[in-house]
Order: sequence, then structure tokens, then C-alpha cells
Amino acid sequence: MRIRSATLALVIILISLHLSAEAKALKDNTQTAVTESSGSKPGFDGPAELPRVYIKSSLSDTPAKGHTIAVKDEVGLKEALTRAECGDTISLQAGVTFAGTFRFPAKKCDDSHWIVIRTSALDSALPPEGTRLTPCYAGVPSLPGRPDFHCHGTANVVAKIVFNNKGAGPILLEDGANHYRFIGLEITRDSPGQLIYALISPFHQGASDHIVVDRVWLHGVAHDETARGIALGGSTYFAIVDSFFTDFHCTAVSGACVDSQAISGGYGKYITGPYKIVNNFLEAAAECVLFGGGSAAFVPSDIEIRRNYLFRPLNWMPGHPQFIGATDGHPFIVKNLFELKTGQRVLVDGNIMENAWGGFSQRGFGILLTPKNQASKEGSICPICAVNDVTIRNTRISHVGSGFQVGNGSSSTNGAPKDGGRYSIHDVVVDDIQGDALKGSGVFAQISSAPGIPGVPPLHDVLIDHIDAFPPTAFIIIGGSRAEQRMPRVSITNSIFSAGSGQPLVTTGGGPERNCSALLGRKAIAEVFDDCFLSYGFHHNLLIGGSGDWPKGNAVVKKSADVGFVDFRDGVGGNYRLSASSKFKRVGSDGKDMGADIDAIEKATDGVK
Repeated sequence: MRIRSATLALVIILISLHLSAEAKALKDNTQTAVTESSGSKPGFDGPAELPRVYIKSSLSDTPAKGHTIAVKDEVGLKEALTRAECGDTISLQAGVTFAGTFRFPAKKCDDSHWIVIRTSALDSALPPEGTRLTPCYAGVPSLPGRPDFHCHGTANVVAKIVFNNKGAGPILLEDGANHYRFIGLEITRDSPGQLIYALISPFHQGASDHIVVDRVWLHGVAHDETARGIALGGSTYFAIVDSFFTDFHCTAVSGACVDSQAISGGYGKYITGPYKIVNNFLEAAAECVLFGGGSAAFVPSDIEIRRNYLFRPLNWMPGHPQFIGATDGHPFIVKNLFELKTGQRVLVDGNIMENAWGGFSQRGFGILLTPKNQASKEGSICPICAVNDVTIRNTRISHVGSGFQVGNGSSSTNGAPKDGGRYSIHDVVVDDIQGDALKGSGVFAQISSAPGIPGVPPLHDVLIDHIDAFPPTAFIIIGGSRAEQRMPRVSITNSIFSAGSGQPLVTTGGGPERNCSALLGRKAIAEVFDDCFLSYGFHHNLLIGGSGDWPKGNAVVKKSADVGFVDFRDGVGGNYRLSASSKFKRVGSDGKDMGADIDAIEKATDGVK
């Protein structure tokens, strides 16, 4: 069902502005948006509810005014962890390596009495609070394939904690561990040839709460498998700020693990969240951040992910002149940059995400929102898994095989997730999409629900608004069930897209008895939307090039020069503001310029990279 409206006020605006025929199409026969516009209600951004809880993680919020325990070796650290009282600071000698496994016990601490584990270096030797620590502070000026660290000199002022065993470590949080803050540390692994599961993780799947990782460099090693930096497990009130994560990867073909993340969570038997992940450099092969992927009794909630640089070195890609892989030459298993298989009330704001390619089980998508009831030999293991109330805004995604994958699906044993919907995606740039070179689909997004699988609810309530995206192959991949299982309340508005080199819409596949998009090429785009979406809005968009019978209320131009960008650069790192002379300024349904708010994105991401 498409709802159309045209008002006298809009006609008057058109006459007064003397818009061209292309811009006029944005105002005529406009479909009424079926999803709320962004920021319409307090505590919401469009259809998505924002986090209800935000963690306070400043030094003033985590006081430790007790004694200082000076530690110079491994034995001393283990003793200090046993005898430290709430409010104490454990000071690790800067420049010293502490090798072993260190268990952080439960103590009866509270918000006024934290235990701080930190380098003995003075505060003045570290970056100021709120500033990201880089490897420069461990005396490392650069790493192959990584961005410039912007070192103002190097000095080893951190204390180094190294895991030299098998399994997970060196930091294990015992059941009930609480009110620990880590500052100015390098946390890594040794044990050549071993798979290390996580550098910081719960001990025996225990629960922890009120943990802050602040200005820490967590890293694996260049060739061995280190699956995770931090496994959040059954934690609540866990903040990760101003830190640096590198070398988390699993090896294809010969490896002992498959998925790797800088930060992972959303599984286990305990309530999880809230979480704060702010101002970090996050690097991993499979996903830089992942919630879900295992058995869970609760959906992780109230997750703030802001001002992070999610990155993957291009020299991990086979064929790169400086290729780095496992010691046997096999590449690392690469998937996407950010993924939610479960999670609710998630805010992703002001992030920069770079480098995702296909060739393994994924197609190089930058972001996946795909609720998943994971499978095991015993059947589905997460029937409560859902992805709801997700806001992604003021973000730039670059050098990817495709942009977004948004949809509901099932596991390999047809385990159905609980739900997926209420997504607000706005003011996002997706550029340098490379379908061929990065082994992806070369599309802006895949929007789909699993067709014809009993128990899988349709994707619903998706707002995509004020986007700039320049896919080379097609606009979107679309698919889902027909009739009453169509996806309700999907809105794509006020955006600028390249239509692609071929057909602008691509089907997910399957016959017409199951898939709503099976007759692509024989139906107009509006008819395909009618078949796939129970209700939708598609208007005030500008499509560049390509072919296709777009719904009315949108504009089409032949080439990017007709848009009036300040500096397009073929959709690679350009300035996508509209020039003063562009005929598409201030013609959005909200009176704003079409496309992303570049000023808002640059303000939100200033200093992230």
C-alpha cells in the first residue's frame, strides 16, 4: 500500500523556488512517510528508542581514595589483588612486564570506593582523560597497515600484562567482580602458536559489574589467533573508553577459531548491559564489535557506541603487496565491521568505519543488523534473541564491498529470532563501495526478511533518512515473504543514491511463490515495493544514473555533476555538501538539504580518526 498526498502549500513552494523538473518531482505525488521522522519524541530517534541508561565513567565518577599498593612483579600483583580493599589503587611499575593469569575477585565495593589498577607513570605522562591512548605510549611509533598514530614522541610509560598460557587471559573477572578500573596498561598475549580466546573475559562464565577499561592498548600478535580483546560475558555497567585494540583475528582453513572481535558480548545466562564503548580504535578481522552469536537468556540493553574508529588493515587482504596472514600463509577470516545479532536500545553515533571485504562467509557489508537465533546440534539456542531500537547516525562508512545488511533471518536449523525492527538510520555517508575489488555485492543495502520460513517475523519499522551512498552495482538487494508477511513501515527518504550500473534493485533469490522480489525486471520498482513492503514511504530521494521506473515524488539525474556537490570525487572521500547553486538544496520533506547532514557528521566525528 502506498499513501499519496499533494498539498497546495507544496505547490506554492515549488512555484516560488522555480525548481527544475527533477527537483519538482520531489514534491509532486509524494508518498506519506509511514515511519516517524528522526527525533520526533523525547527518548526516541525516529522509531528507535534511545538507551535509557548511560554509564558515567569519568575519573570523578570512580573514586579510589584509599591506599596505593606499589607492585613490581607478578607475585606482587597476585598478592595485591587478594589484599586490596575497596578504594585502593594498585600501581604497576611502568615499563615492567607482568606475565601470567590474574584473577580479579569479588569484593564488597560500591560507587564511592573503586579499585584502580594502573601504571605507576604520572598522569602527565599519559594522554589526558578523554583522549585515546595509542601504542606510542608503549614505545611503538607505528604498525604496518595502520593509520598514522600521530605520535608526538614515543616512550614506554605503560605497565605490560602478558598472558603466557592457554585459553583466556591474562585478565579474568571472577563471579561478582565489581568496581575495577584499568588505566594506562598494555594487555597482550605470548604463547606462540596457541589460540587465545580473549584477553579480558569472565572466569568460568561468571557475572561482573562496574568495570572501566580506560586508556589501555589491548592487542594480539601479528600471525597467531587471538579471538577477542574483551569478552563482555555476563557483565553490567561495563565501559571501554579511550583505548586501542589491534590484531584480533582467526585463520581461514587451518585455524582453530572462526569469529574474532575487538569487543563481543550479548551471550550467557545473566542480564547484560548497559555498555559504553566510546572513543576507541577497534580492529578485528571478523567484526570490530559484535553482540550476539551464542546462547543467551537476556537481550543486551542500553548500549552506547560513540566516536570510535572501526578499522581493518588492508594488508590483511589476499593479494595486497604487503599481505600479512597466518604463519602458514592462510588469510584471516574477514566479515564486516559492526554487527548486531541481538541487542536493544543501541546508539551508534559519530563513528568512522573503514575496510570490509568479502571472500569468506560474508559479502563485505559495513554494518549488519540481523537478529539470529543461533543453532547447535541440539537446535536453536537463543529464542529470545532480537535486535530492536537501533539508532545509527552521524557516521561515515568507507572502502566496503557493500553498505548495510538489514533483515530478519533464521539459523541453519531454521531457529527463528524473536524480532527485528525499529531502526533509525540517518545522516550517514557510505562511499568508496567497491563490489569487485572488495568481493562484495556493490550495493547500498540489503533489506530483507527470510521468505517462507515459519516463525520468522518480518522486518519492521525501518527509517532510512538523509543518506549519501554511491553503490556501483545496484541501489538495494531486496527480498522477503509475500502477502501478510510483507515488511511493514519501511521508509527511505531525503537521500542521495547512485542507482548503480545495472538494474537498481536485485532480488535475494527464490521463486515467486516465496519471494516478493522474484519478478524483478518484469515489474516496476513501485510494484516490487508493494509486493515486499506492507506499508512504506519512498520519496524525496535523488537517484543518480542507472535505469528504473522510480516511484513518483523522487528525482533522477543522469550524472553526479547534475547534483551540485561541492566536490564529488567519484564518490571516494569527497565533500558531499550541496553547493549554493544546487537545485536540491532545502527541498527535503523536512526543508533540509537532500542527503546527509555533512556538518553534523564532521562535528560528531571530529578527532575520531
